[in-house]
Amino acid sequence: MPEPTPSPGADPACDAGRYLALCSRDARFDGQFFTGVTSTGIYCRPVCAVRTPRREHCRFFTLAAQAESAGFRPCLRCRPEVAPQALAWSVQDARSILAQQALRLLDAPQAWNGPEGLGVARLAQQLGVSDRHLRRVFEAALGVSPLRYLQTRRLLMAKHLLTDTRLPVTQVALASGFGSVRRFNAAFAAHYGLSPSQLRRTGAPGAQEGLCGSIRLGYRPPLDVAALLAFFAQRQFTGVECSDPQSGTLRRTVRLQAGPALLSGWVQARFDPARCQVLLQASESLAPALAQVIARVRAMLDLDADPAAIESVLGAHFPGRAGLRVPGAFDGFELAVRAVLGQQITVAAARTLGQRLVEHFGEPIATPWPELQRLFPAPAVLARAEGEALGQLGIVRQRQAAIVALARAVDGGQLALHPGADVAATTAALRQLPGIGDWTAQYIALRALRWPDAFPAGDVALHKALGVQGQPQPARAATALAEAWRPWRGYAVLRAWAGGGTEPAALSKQ
Repeated sequence: MPEPTPSPGADPACDAGRYLALCSRDARFDGQFFTGVTSTGIYCRPVCAVRTPRREHCRFFTLAAQAESAGFRPCLRCRPEVAPQALAWSVQDARSILAQQALRLLDAPQAWNGPEGLGVARLAQQLGVSDRHLRRVFEAALGVSPLRYLQTRRLLMAKHLLTDTRLPVTQVALASGFGSVRRFNAAFAAHYGLSPSQLRRTGAPGAQEGLCGSIRLGYRPPLDVAALLAFFAQRQFTGVECSDPQSGTLRRTVRLQAGPALLSGWVQARFDPARCQVLLQASESLAPALAQVIARVRAMLDLDADPAAIESVLGAHFPGRAGLRVPGAFDGFELAVRAVLGQQITVAAARTLGQRLVEHFGEPIATPWPELQRLFPAPAVLARAEGEALGQLGIVRQRQAAIVALARAVDGGQLALHPGADVAATTAALRQLPGIGDWTAQYIALRALRWPDAFPAGDVALHKALGVQGQPQPARAATALAEAWRPWRGYAVLRAWAGGGTEPAALSKQ
Protein backbone atom coordinates (compact mmCIF):
# COMPACT_ATOMS: atom_id res chain seq x y z
CA MET A 1 0.00 0.00 0.00
CA PRO A 2 1.45 3.45 -0.92
CA GLU A 3 2.59 5.55 2.02
CA PRO A 4 0.94 8.97 2.52
CA THR A 5 3.99 10.98 1.52
CA PRO A 6 3.63 14.37 -0.21
CA SER A 7 2.64 14.35 -3.90
CA PRO A 8 5.02 15.92 -6.46
CA GLY A 9 4.63 19.67 -6.15
CA ALA A 10 2.07 19.29 -3.36
CA ASP A 11 0.44 22.57 -2.31
CA PRO A 12 -1.85 22.39 0.78
CA ALA A 13 -4.07 25.24 -0.45
CA CYS A 14 -4.37 23.73 -3.94
CA ASP A 15 -5.04 20.27 -2.50
CA ALA A 16 -7.82 21.71 -0.33
CA GLY A 17 -9.51 23.02 -3.47
CA ARG A 18 -9.02 19.69 -5.18
CA TYR A 19 -10.67 17.89 -2.31
CA LEU A 20 -13.69 20.20 -2.58
CA ALA A 21 -13.89 19.42 -6.31
CA LEU A 22 -13.65 15.71 -5.47
CA CYS A 23 -16.49 15.99 -2.93
CA SER A 24 -18.74 17.74 -5.45
CA ARG A 25 -17.71 15.44 -8.35
CA ASP A 26 -17.28 18.55 -10.49
CA ALA A 27 -16.79 17.53 -14.13
CA ARG A 28 -15.07 20.84 -14.90
CA PHE A 29 -11.98 19.44 -13.13
CA ASP A 30 -12.02 16.07 -14.86
CA GLY A 31 -8.51 15.21 -16.03
CA GLN A 32 -7.02 18.23 -14.24
CA PHE A 33 -5.94 16.02 -11.36
CA PHE A 34 -6.21 12.47 -10.04
CA THR A 35 -6.75 11.35 -6.45
CA GLY A 36 -4.72 8.50 -5.00
CA VAL A 37 -6.45 6.85 -2.03
CA THR A 38 -3.89 5.40 0.37
CA SER A 39 -6.43 3.10 2.06
CA THR A 40 -7.17 1.27 -1.21
CA GLY A 41 -4.11 1.86 -3.41
CA ILE A 42 -6.41 3.11 -6.19
CA TYR A 43 -6.37 6.45 -8.02
CA CYS A 44 -9.56 8.05 -9.39
CA ARG A 45 -10.91 10.92 -11.44
CA PRO A 46 -12.67 13.81 -9.63
CA VAL A 47 -15.99 12.56 -11.07
CA CYS A 48 -15.73 9.05 -9.60
CA ALA A 49 -19.08 7.89 -8.22
CA VAL A 50 -17.65 5.87 -5.34
CA ARG A 51 -17.95 7.12 -1.76
CA THR A 52 -15.65 10.10 -1.21
CA PRO A 53 -12.57 9.03 0.80
CA ARG A 54 -11.50 10.88 3.92
CA ARG A 55 -9.15 13.80 3.35
CA GLU A 56 -6.24 12.21 5.22
CA HIS A 57 -6.35 9.23 2.83
CA CYS A 58 -6.06 11.39 -0.32
CA ARG A 59 -3.00 12.28 -2.35
CA PHE A 60 -3.40 14.48 -5.41
CA PHE A 61 -1.54 14.18 -8.71
CA THR A 62 -1.61 16.30 -11.85
CA LEU A 63 -0.89 13.35 -14.15
CA ALA A 64 -1.95 9.71 -14.15
CA ALA A 65 1.73 8.83 -14.65
CA GLN A 66 2.56 10.50 -11.32
CA ALA A 67 -0.11 8.44 -9.53
CA GLU A 68 1.11 5.19 -11.09
CA SER A 69 4.72 6.06 -10.35
CA ALA A 70 3.68 6.46 -6.68
CA GLY A 71 2.28 2.92 -6.70
CA PHE A 72 -1.44 3.53 -7.26
CA ARG A 73 -3.55 1.49 -9.69
CA PRO A 74 -6.30 3.00 -11.91
CA CYS A 75 -9.91 2.77 -10.73
CA LEU A 76 -11.99 0.24 -12.66
CA ARG A 77 -15.16 2.25 -12.09
CA CYS A 78 -14.33 5.83 -13.10
CA ARG A 79 -11.60 4.71 -15.53
CA PRO A 80 -8.86 7.39 -15.63
CA GLU A 81 -8.12 6.54 -19.26
CA VAL A 82 -11.47 8.09 -20.28
CA ALA A 83 -10.63 11.50 -18.78
CA PRO A 84 -9.65 14.43 -21.02
CA GLN A 85 -5.98 15.34 -21.11
CA ALA A 86 -4.72 18.29 -19.07
CA LEU A 87 -3.12 20.75 -21.49
CA ALA A 88 -0.93 23.58 -20.16
CA TRP A 89 -0.44 26.47 -22.61
CA SER A 90 0.41 29.40 -20.37
CA VAL A 91 3.68 31.13 -21.28
CA GLN A 92 6.21 30.35 -18.56
CA ASP A 93 9.96 29.91 -18.36
CA ALA A 94 11.97 28.05 -21.00
CA ARG A 95 12.07 24.80 -18.98
CA SER A 96 8.29 24.66 -18.61
CA ILE A 97 7.86 25.31 -22.33
CA LEU A 98 10.30 22.50 -23.13
CA ALA A 99 8.36 20.09 -20.89
CA GLN A 100 5.07 21.12 -22.56
CA GLN A 101 6.54 20.56 -26.03
CA ALA A 102 7.78 17.13 -24.97
CA LEU A 103 4.30 16.27 -23.66
CA ARG A 104 2.75 17.25 -27.00
CA LEU A 105 5.08 14.87 -28.83
CA LEU A 106 4.60 12.03 -26.35
CA ASP A 107 0.81 12.36 -26.48
CA ALA A 108 0.79 11.83 -30.24
CA PRO A 109 0.14 8.13 -31.03
CA GLN A 110 2.93 8.28 -33.62
CA ALA A 111 5.29 8.27 -30.62
CA TRP A 112 3.93 4.94 -29.39
CA ASN A 113 4.76 2.75 -32.39
CA GLY A 114 7.32 0.01 -32.07
CA PRO A 115 8.81 -1.63 -28.99
CA GLU A 116 10.62 1.51 -27.89
CA GLY A 117 8.21 4.17 -29.16
CA LEU A 118 9.67 7.60 -29.79
CA GLY A 119 12.55 7.11 -27.36
CA VAL A 120 14.16 9.80 -25.23
CA ALA A 121 17.10 10.25 -27.61
CA ARG A 122 14.87 10.86 -30.64
CA LEU A 123 12.54 13.04 -28.61
CA ALA A 124 15.45 15.17 -27.42
CA GLN A 125 16.78 15.39 -30.98
CA GLN A 126 13.43 16.69 -32.23
CA LEU A 127 13.40 19.29 -29.47
CA GLY A 128 17.01 20.34 -30.09
CA VAL A 129 18.38 19.44 -26.64
CA SER A 130 20.43 16.62 -25.13
CA ASP A 131 18.57 13.60 -23.79
CA ARG A 132 20.12 14.18 -20.36
CA HIS A 133 18.84 17.77 -20.27
CA LEU A 134 15.38 16.67 -21.43
CA ARG A 135 15.13 14.00 -18.72
CA ARG A 136 16.25 16.47 -16.06
CA VAL A 137 13.78 19.17 -17.13
CA PHE A 138 10.90 16.72 -17.64
CA GLU A 139 11.35 15.09 -14.24
CA ALA A 140 11.74 18.45 -12.49
CA ALA A 141 8.55 19.80 -14.06
CA LEU A 142 6.36 16.68 -13.88
CA GLY A 143 7.87 14.34 -11.31
CA VAL A 144 8.19 11.40 -13.73
CA SER A 145 10.58 10.46 -16.53
CA PRO A 146 9.56 10.75 -20.21
CA LEU A 147 9.63 6.96 -20.59
CA ARG A 148 7.48 6.47 -17.50
CA TYR A 149 4.96 8.96 -18.85
CA LEU A 150 4.90 7.20 -22.23
CA GLN A 151 4.53 3.79 -20.57
CA THR A 152 1.52 5.00 -18.56
CA ARG A 153 -0.12 6.41 -21.70
CA ARG A 154 0.33 3.06 -23.44
CA LEU A 155 -1.00 1.06 -20.51
CA LEU A 156 -4.04 3.29 -20.07
CA MET A 157 -4.78 3.06 -23.79
CA ALA A 158 -4.57 -0.73 -23.53
CA LYS A 159 -6.93 -0.66 -20.55
CA HIS A 160 -9.27 1.54 -22.58
CA LEU A 161 -9.35 -0.92 -25.46
CA LEU A 162 -9.66 -3.97 -23.22
CA THR A 163 -12.71 -2.48 -21.52
CA ASP A 164 -14.55 -0.87 -24.44
CA THR A 165 -13.78 -3.24 -27.31
CA ARG A 166 -13.66 -6.94 -28.13
CA LEU A 167 -10.26 -6.75 -29.75
CA PRO A 168 -8.06 -9.79 -29.05
CA VAL A 169 -5.31 -9.13 -26.53
CA THR A 170 -2.67 -9.37 -29.26
CA GLN A 171 -4.34 -6.58 -31.23
CA VAL A 172 -4.76 -4.50 -28.08
CA ALA A 173 -1.03 -4.82 -27.35
CA LEU A 174 -0.04 -3.71 -30.84
CA ALA A 175 -2.66 -0.94 -31.09
CA SER A 176 -1.46 0.59 -27.82
CA GLY A 177 2.17 0.67 -28.94
CA PHE A 178 3.73 -2.48 -27.42
CA GLY A 179 6.12 -4.34 -29.67
CA SER A 180 5.13 -7.79 -28.42
CA VAL A 181 2.42 -9.51 -26.41
CA ARG A 182 5.02 -10.82 -23.95
CA ARG A 183 6.26 -7.32 -23.18
CA PHE A 184 2.67 -6.08 -22.90
CA ASN A 185 1.65 -8.83 -20.48
CA ALA A 186 4.73 -8.24 -18.33
CA ALA A 187 4.17 -4.47 -18.14
CA PHE A 188 0.47 -4.90 -17.40
CA ALA A 189 1.09 -7.39 -14.60
CA ALA A 190 3.88 -5.28 -13.09
CA HIS A 191 1.81 -2.09 -12.99
CA TYR A 192 -1.72 -3.34 -12.39
CA GLY A 193 -1.21 -6.65 -10.62
CA LEU A 194 -3.37 -8.65 -13.03
CA SER A 195 -3.27 -9.92 -16.59
CA PRO A 196 -5.08 -8.23 -19.50
CA SER A 197 -7.62 -11.07 -19.69
CA GLN A 198 -8.32 -10.74 -15.95
CA LEU A 199 -8.96 -7.02 -16.37
CA ARG A 200 -11.41 -7.72 -19.18
CA ARG A 201 -13.30 -10.15 -16.92
CA THR A 202 -13.31 -7.96 -13.79
CA GLY A 203 -13.64 -4.48 -15.33
CA ALA A 204 -16.70 -2.60 -16.50
CA PRO A 205 -18.99 -4.27 -19.09
CA GLY A 206 -17.20 -4.46 -22.40
CA ALA A 207 -18.25 -3.76 -25.94
CA GLN A 208 -21.70 -4.88 -27.00
CA GLU A 209 -21.63 -3.84 -30.67
CA GLY A 210 -18.95 -5.01 -33.09
CA LEU A 211 -15.29 -5.73 -32.62
CA CYS A 212 -14.37 -2.08 -31.97
CA GLY A 213 -17.26 -1.51 -29.58
CA SER A 214 -18.37 1.87 -28.30
CA ILE A 215 -15.36 3.72 -26.89
CA ARG A 216 -15.99 6.36 -24.23
CA LEU A 217 -14.19 9.70 -24.45
CA GLY A 218 -14.60 12.24 -21.65
CA TYR A 219 -14.59 16.03 -21.89
CA ARG A 220 -14.87 18.99 -19.53
CA PRO A 221 -18.09 21.04 -19.63
CA PRO A 222 -19.40 23.35 -20.87
CA LEU A 223 -19.33 22.24 -24.51
CA ASP A 224 -21.76 23.72 -27.06
CA VAL A 225 -22.44 20.54 -29.01
CA ALA A 226 -24.93 22.17 -31.38
CA ALA A 227 -22.50 24.95 -32.36
CA LEU A 228 -19.60 22.53 -32.87
CA LEU A 229 -21.58 20.16 -35.07
CA ALA A 230 -23.20 23.04 -36.96
CA PHE A 231 -19.70 24.25 -37.88
CA PHE A 232 -18.94 20.84 -39.42
CA ALA A 233 -22.39 20.65 -41.06
CA GLN A 234 -21.89 23.97 -42.86
CA ARG A 235 -18.63 22.68 -44.38
CA GLN A 236 -19.32 18.98 -44.92
CA PHE A 237 -18.81 17.25 -48.27
CA THR A 238 -21.60 14.89 -49.27
CA GLY A 239 -20.35 11.31 -49.18
CA VAL A 240 -17.43 12.08 -46.85
CA GLU A 241 -19.02 13.57 -43.75
CA CYS A 242 -22.44 13.81 -42.11
CA SER A 243 -22.88 16.09 -39.10
CA ASP A 244 -26.26 16.21 -37.34
CA PRO A 245 -26.47 18.86 -34.59
CA GLN A 246 -30.00 17.74 -33.69
CA SER A 247 -29.00 14.20 -32.72
CA GLY A 248 -25.51 15.19 -31.55
CA THR A 249 -23.85 12.81 -34.02
CA LEU A 250 -20.96 13.14 -36.44
CA ARG A 251 -20.06 10.44 -38.98
CA ARG A 252 -17.34 10.44 -41.58
CA THR A 253 -15.10 8.28 -43.74
CA VAL A 254 -11.41 8.27 -42.82
CA ARG A 255 -8.01 7.17 -44.05
CA LEU A 256 -4.84 6.94 -41.95
CA GLN A 257 -1.37 5.45 -41.98
CA ALA A 258 -0.65 2.72 -39.42
CA GLY A 259 3.00 1.79 -39.82
CA PRO A 260 3.44 0.48 -43.37
CA ALA A 261 -0.32 -0.07 -43.81
CA LEU A 262 -2.77 2.50 -45.19
CA LEU A 263 -6.14 1.93 -43.54
CA SER A 264 -9.53 3.28 -44.52
CA GLY A 265 -12.94 3.03 -42.88
CA TRP A 266 -15.47 5.11 -40.99
CA VAL A 267 -16.00 6.63 -37.54
CA GLN A 268 -19.11 7.76 -35.68
CA ALA A 269 -19.02 10.10 -32.68
CA ARG A 270 -22.19 10.59 -30.62
CA PHE A 271 -22.31 13.10 -27.77
CA ASP A 272 -23.74 12.15 -24.38
CA PRO A 273 -23.97 15.56 -22.63
CA ALA A 274 -25.48 14.11 -19.44
CA ARG A 275 -22.26 12.17 -18.79
CA CYS A 276 -19.89 14.65 -20.50
CA GLN A 277 -18.82 11.88 -22.85
CA VAL A 278 -18.56 11.08 -26.53
CA LEU A 279 -19.32 7.52 -27.62
CA LEU A 280 -16.99 6.61 -30.46
CA GLN A 281 -17.54 3.74 -32.87
CA ALA A 282 -15.17 2.77 -35.67
CA SER A 283 -15.14 0.24 -38.48
CA GLU A 284 -13.29 -3.02 -37.87
CA SER A 285 -10.86 -2.08 -40.63
CA LEU A 286 -9.43 0.59 -38.29
CA ALA A 287 -8.83 -1.81 -35.37
CA PRO A 288 -5.00 -1.86 -35.78
CA ALA A 289 -4.91 1.93 -35.36
CA LEU A 290 -7.55 2.58 -32.70
CA ALA A 291 -5.12 4.58 -30.55
CA GLN A 292 -4.61 6.94 -33.49
CA VAL A 293 -8.35 7.06 -34.18
CA ILE A 294 -9.10 8.01 -30.57
CA ALA A 295 -6.44 10.75 -30.56
CA ARG A 296 -7.67 12.17 -33.87
CA VAL A 297 -11.31 12.22 -32.80
CA ARG A 298 -10.37 13.92 -29.53
CA ALA A 299 -8.51 16.58 -31.53
CA MET A 300 -11.28 16.91 -34.13
CA LEU A 301 -13.90 17.59 -31.43
CA ASP A 302 -11.51 19.55 -29.15
CA LEU A 303 -12.34 17.27 -26.22
CA ASP A 304 -9.21 18.18 -24.24
CA ALA A 305 -9.97 21.90 -24.03
CA ASP A 306 -10.04 23.52 -20.58
CA PRO A 307 -13.06 25.89 -20.66
CA ALA A 308 -12.28 27.38 -17.23
CA ALA A 309 -8.75 28.45 -18.22
CA ILE A 310 -9.96 29.83 -21.56
CA GLU A 311 -12.90 31.67 -19.98
CA SER A 312 -10.65 33.29 -17.37
CA VAL A 313 -8.85 35.11 -20.22
CA LEU A 314 -11.65 35.59 -22.77
CA GLY A 315 -14.80 35.76 -20.66
CA ALA A 316 -14.75 39.52 -20.14
CA HIS A 317 -14.13 40.16 -23.85
CA PHE A 318 -16.59 37.58 -25.24
CA PRO A 319 -19.28 36.91 -22.61
CA GLY A 320 -21.71 34.02 -22.91
CA ARG A 321 -19.58 31.87 -25.24
CA ALA A 322 -17.74 29.59 -22.81
CA GLY A 323 -19.00 26.41 -24.51
CA LEU A 324 -17.49 27.16 -27.92
CA ARG A 325 -14.68 24.84 -29.02
CA VAL A 326 -12.23 25.09 -31.90
CA PRO A 327 -13.31 22.47 -34.46
CA GLY A 328 -10.32 20.38 -35.45
CA ALA A 329 -9.76 17.88 -38.23
CA PHE A 330 -9.42 14.13 -38.45
CA ASP A 331 -6.85 14.52 -41.22
CA GLY A 332 -4.50 17.50 -41.39
CA PHE A 333 -3.98 17.24 -45.15
CA GLU A 334 -7.70 17.33 -45.82
CA LEU A 335 -8.05 20.41 -43.61
CA ALA A 336 -5.16 22.11 -45.40
CA VAL A 337 -6.80 21.53 -48.80
CA ARG A 338 -10.06 22.89 -47.42
CA ALA A 339 -8.19 25.99 -46.22
CA VAL A 340 -6.68 26.56 -49.67
CA LEU A 341 -10.06 26.16 -51.34
CA GLY A 342 -11.57 28.65 -48.89
CA GLN A 343 -9.14 31.47 -49.63
CA GLN A 344 -11.01 34.75 -50.26
CA ILE A 345 -14.37 33.09 -51.00
CA THR A 346 -17.45 32.21 -48.96
CA VAL A 347 -17.90 28.99 -46.99
CA ALA A 348 -20.62 27.87 -49.43
CA ALA A 349 -18.40 28.46 -52.48
CA ALA A 350 -15.49 26.59 -50.87
CA ARG A 351 -17.82 23.70 -50.07
CA THR A 352 -18.91 23.53 -53.72
CA LEU A 353 -15.30 23.35 -54.94
CA GLY A 354 -14.44 20.72 -52.33
CA GLN A 355 -17.45 18.64 -53.31
CA ARG A 356 -16.30 18.61 -56.94
CA LEU A 357 -12.79 17.62 -55.81
CA VAL A 358 -14.17 14.70 -53.78
CA GLU A 359 -16.41 13.45 -56.59
CA HIS A 360 -13.61 13.61 -59.17
CA PHE A 361 -10.61 12.34 -57.16
CA GLY A 362 -12.07 10.58 -54.10
CA GLU A 363 -12.21 6.80 -53.79
CA PRO A 364 -15.48 4.91 -53.18
CA ILE A 365 -15.90 3.12 -49.84
CA ALA A 366 -18.63 0.97 -48.29
CA THR A 367 -20.15 2.08 -44.96
CA PRO A 368 -23.34 1.24 -43.01
CA TRP A 369 -24.84 4.57 -44.14
CA PRO A 370 -25.74 5.34 -47.79
CA GLU A 371 -24.87 9.02 -47.31
CA LEU A 372 -21.24 8.04 -46.60
CA GLN A 373 -19.62 6.40 -49.60
CA ARG A 374 -16.48 8.34 -50.53
CA LEU A 375 -13.02 9.07 -49.14
CA PHE A 376 -11.37 12.46 -49.38
CA PRO A 377 -8.62 12.35 -52.05
CA ALA A 378 -5.29 11.05 -50.78
CA PRO A 379 -2.13 13.22 -50.95
CA ALA A 380 -0.59 10.84 -53.51
CA VAL A 381 -3.60 11.29 -55.81
CA LEU A 382 -3.64 15.09 -55.68
CA ALA A 383 0.16 15.21 -55.99
CA ARG A 384 -0.29 13.78 -59.49
CA ALA A 385 -3.28 15.93 -60.39
CA GLU A 386 -3.03 17.88 -63.63
CA GLY A 387 -3.79 21.58 -63.71
CA GLU A 388 -6.34 21.07 -66.47
CA ALA A 389 -8.31 18.54 -64.39
CA LEU A 390 -8.35 20.87 -61.39
CA GLY A 391 -9.23 23.83 -63.58
CA GLN A 392 -12.28 22.01 -64.94
CA LEU A 393 -13.58 21.83 -61.36
CA GLY A 394 -13.54 25.64 -61.13
CA ILE A 395 -10.34 25.87 -59.06
CA VAL A 396 -8.26 28.89 -60.14
CA ARG A 397 -4.64 28.46 -61.19
CA GLN A 398 -3.09 29.86 -58.00
CA ARG A 399 -5.02 27.39 -55.83
CA GLN A 400 -4.25 24.54 -58.23
CA ALA A 401 -0.53 25.12 -57.65
CA ALA A 402 -1.04 25.36 -53.88
CA ILE A 403 -3.00 22.09 -53.68
CA VAL A 404 -0.49 20.15 -55.79
CA ALA A 405 2.52 21.56 -53.88
CA LEU A 406 0.84 20.81 -50.56
CA ALA A 407 0.01 17.25 -51.63
CA ARG A 408 3.57 16.61 -52.81
CA ALA A 409 5.07 17.93 -49.56
CA VAL A 410 2.77 15.75 -47.43
CA ASP A 411 3.11 12.68 -49.65
CA GLY A 412 6.90 13.02 -49.70
CA GLY A 413 7.13 13.35 -45.92
CA GLN A 414 8.51 16.90 -45.95
CA LEU A 415 5.42 18.23 -44.20
CA ALA A 416 3.52 16.73 -41.23
CA LEU A 417 0.14 18.20 -40.33
CA HIS A 418 -0.86 16.79 -36.95
CA PRO A 419 -1.06 18.09 -33.34
CA GLY A 420 2.44 16.87 -32.46
CA ALA A 421 4.12 18.85 -35.25
CA ASP A 422 6.36 21.82 -34.52
CA VAL A 423 4.10 24.85 -35.03
CA ALA A 424 6.73 27.45 -35.95
CA ALA A 425 8.59 25.16 -38.38
CA THR A 426 5.37 23.86 -39.97
CA THR A 427 3.79 27.27 -40.51
CA ALA A 428 7.08 28.54 -41.96
CA ALA A 429 7.18 25.55 -44.34
CA LEU A 430 3.58 26.16 -45.36
CA ARG A 431 4.30 29.80 -46.22
CA GLN A 432 7.11 28.65 -48.51
CA LEU A 433 4.62 26.78 -50.69
CA PRO A 434 3.10 28.63 -53.68
CA GLY A 435 -0.31 30.17 -53.01
CA ILE A 436 -0.16 29.78 -49.20
CA GLY A 437 0.12 32.92 -47.12
CA ASP A 438 -0.07 33.71 -43.44
CA TRP A 439 -3.89 33.46 -43.24
CA THR A 440 -3.89 29.90 -44.59
CA ALA A 441 -0.92 28.85 -42.46
CA GLN A 442 -2.52 30.22 -39.28
CA TYR A 443 -5.87 28.59 -40.09
CA ILE A 444 -4.12 25.23 -40.57
CA ALA A 445 -2.20 25.75 -37.31
CA LEU A 446 -5.46 26.47 -35.50
CA ARG A 447 -7.46 23.47 -36.73
CA ALA A 448 -4.94 20.83 -37.85
CA LEU A 449 -1.98 21.48 -35.52
CA ARG A 450 -4.33 22.33 -32.62
CA TRP A 451 -2.36 25.48 -31.73
CA PRO A 452 -4.69 27.49 -29.45
CA ASP A 453 -2.83 30.78 -29.97
CA ALA A 454 -3.05 30.73 -33.78
CA PHE A 455 -4.41 33.99 -35.15
CA PRO A 456 -5.35 34.54 -38.83
CA ALA A 457 -4.96 38.31 -38.56
CA GLY A 458 -5.87 38.95 -42.20
CA ASP A 459 -9.33 37.33 -41.98
CA VAL A 460 -11.98 39.72 -43.32
CA ALA A 461 -14.80 38.23 -41.23
CA LEU A 462 -12.63 38.63 -38.15
CA HIS A 463 -12.02 42.29 -38.98
CA LYS A 464 -15.75 42.85 -39.22
CA ALA A 465 -16.44 41.04 -35.95
CA LEU A 466 -13.76 43.06 -34.14
CA GLY A 467 -14.88 46.36 -35.66
CA VAL A 468 -11.54 47.15 -37.33
CA GLN A 469 -12.46 46.66 -41.00
CA GLY A 470 -12.48 50.42 -41.73
CA GLN A 471 -9.00 51.07 -40.37
CA PRO A 472 -5.98 51.61 -42.70
CA GLN A 473 -4.28 48.41 -41.49
CA PRO A 474 -7.03 46.15 -40.08
CA ALA A 475 -4.74 43.12 -39.68
CA ARG A 476 -2.34 45.10 -37.49
CA ALA A 477 -5.24 46.53 -35.48
CA ALA A 478 -6.70 43.05 -34.94
CA THR A 479 -3.30 41.71 -33.83
CA ALA A 480 -2.91 44.55 -31.34
CA LEU A 481 -6.33 43.86 -29.84
CA ALA A 482 -5.57 40.14 -29.62
CA GLU A 483 -2.52 40.59 -27.40
CA ALA A 484 -4.84 40.55 -24.38
CA TRP A 485 -6.19 37.13 -25.42
CA ARG A 486 -2.93 35.14 -25.37
CA PRO A 487 -2.48 32.19 -25.19
CA TRP A 488 -6.07 31.60 -26.39
CA ARG A 489 -6.28 33.81 -29.48
CA GLY A 490 -7.58 30.90 -31.55
CA TYR A 491 -10.57 30.50 -29.24
CA ALA A 492 -11.10 34.27 -29.41
CA VAL A 493 -11.31 33.99 -33.20
CA LEU A 494 -14.06 31.34 -32.92
CA ARG A 495 -15.94 33.49 -30.42
CA ALA A 496 -15.64 36.54 -32.66
CA TRP A 497 -16.87 34.59 -35.71
CA ALA A 498 -19.79 33.26 -33.68
CA GLY A 499 -20.81 36.81 -32.73
CA GLY A 500 -22.46 37.36 -36.08
CA GLY A 501 -20.51 40.54 -36.76
CA THR A 502 -21.19 42.19 -33.40
CA GLU A 503 -18.33 43.63 -31.41
CA PRO A 504 -17.08 41.77 -28.32
CA ALA A 505 -18.16 43.43 -25.08
CA ALA A 506 -14.74 44.76 -24.09
CA LEU A 507 -14.04 46.16 -27.57
CA SER A 508 -17.23 48.20 -27.84
CA LYS A 509 -15.87 50.44 -25.10
CA GLN A 510 -12.57 51.17 -26.82
